[in-house]
Amino acid sequence: MGSEKITVEFNDGTLLFRGMTPAVVAGLPQDAIKADDRVGGAYRALACNYSPLILALRQAGYTVEDNAKGFSPVKLILQSPFPPRDYQLQALEAWKQHGYRGIIALPTGSGKSFVGALACAKLGRQALVVVPTIDLMHQWAASLGKFFNMEIGLLGGGFHNISDITVATYDSAALHMRDLGNRFGLLICDECHHLPGPRNRSAAEDTLAPYRLGLSATPDLEGDAAVVLKRVLGELCCNLQINDLAGRVLAEYCIKQVPLSLSQEELAEYQETRSIYTAFVRRRRIDFRKPDGWTAFLKACAVSGREGRQVFSAFLRQRELSRGGEAKYRAVWDILCRHIDERIIIFTASNAQAYETGERFSLPVLTHRTKANERKGMLENFRTGKYPVLVSSRVLNEGVDVPEANIGIVVSGTSTGREYLQRLGRILRPAAGKKQAVLYELVTADTAEYYVAKRRVENTRKSLEPHFTE
Repeated sequence: MGSEKITVEFNDGTLLFRGMTPAVVAGLPQDAIKADDRVGGAYRALACNYSPLILALRQAGYTVEDNAKGFSPVKLILQSPFPPRDYQLQALEAWKQHGYRGIIALPTGSGKSFVGALACAKLGRQALVVVPTIDLMHQWAASLGKFFNMEIGLLGGGFHNISDITVATYDSAALHMRDLGNRFGLLICDECHHLPGPRNRSAAEDTLAPYRLGLSATPDLEGDAAVVLKRVLGELCCNLQINDLAGRVLAEYCIKQVPLSLSQEELAEYQETRSIYTAFVRRRRIDFRKPDGWTAFLKACAVSGREGRQVFSAFLRQRELSRGGEAKYRAVWDILCRHIDERIIIFTASNAQAYETGERFSLPVLTHRTKANERKGMLENFRTGKYPVLVSSRVLNEGVDVPEANIGIVVSGTSTGREYLQRLGRILRPAAGKKQAVLYELVTADTAEYYVAKRRVENTRKSLEPHFTE
């Protein structure tokens, strides 16, 4: 048993340990703490290592004077008009079994924010909820305010109010946790797949909260991102998919793939522009499978003068034709006519295509350029039915509550399973009278988009079977 008295304090988003010796450090989790000669031989660690380090020291018999912790027990009484569902309680229990550190994966529309509220009530500590957007910040704050009948703090979007429960954007948390990171005992990261980015991760690294909960409908990251999530949040402790809750909590649904073809003129132009682009890529030996493939292509275009400009223009044009030939717009019109009395979201891969679609059919378009007040009005008009159709590029992929939507049209998108599941999730939220949701996917044959869509299906078909129809 050790006899040293060790003190720990919170310092600029890190932990500063004094009274440590190399022998003490040798018994701690590997690479969790390092000597810092700038502060008189003290040892420094990331704030997120607070819980495992304090626990390890005390279990080894050392006396620890904890001057770092700035949170305390608080009384949080949940005042929800409805009881938790069985799967929400199971998710919370799984999180408890992992030491109140871990990631819970629940589909969009299944009540992730209520699980977060249950976690706050369970632990009774000052809590920080971190979200990717200002819209989500206000959405979470409104929900938590109702659940606990209390004022919720806001950090972001011009707000800097700290309360027993505070909701912050990732950007604001990353900026302020060096000063505030010791004031929270519970950290909840919503849409936690955003967390591994170099800037966003500091929102969790600079916080000493011993209890941590990650929430996401699509947390299945690989490689370095998965390592970061495990280190700052914990293991994936509960993983429910759309099919686990479809027809019970979420709406029943089907996915209809609509194969389309370019016109002869479009196909000829597509083949010509694509050959210019692919020939250049082959000559320069650019491999898009590598992480720096896209950057290498841009650099090659930039240093190639006139040829590079022509190649990049050809790339943009072949992609535009692949994603949006005239057949796609005819298909959109056919689907709009078929579902004339229903609430529809049209998804595109780019702002340009979103605006083109809106202009062709006189529909409201929501992109990241849409101002906050206009955006709020669009969503409210959609919910009331004044606007039965909304067009969006990627803004509506996540973090927006529009339960009235029951028809989705994917005009174009990426090959990632995450984006596909997010778009499907937008039309699966439960709502009065909603029986079945339908997601239409428009795919142009004989173009690169066909292979993009094929990979998209391969990435999601296993979790969505048997809901695909041709």
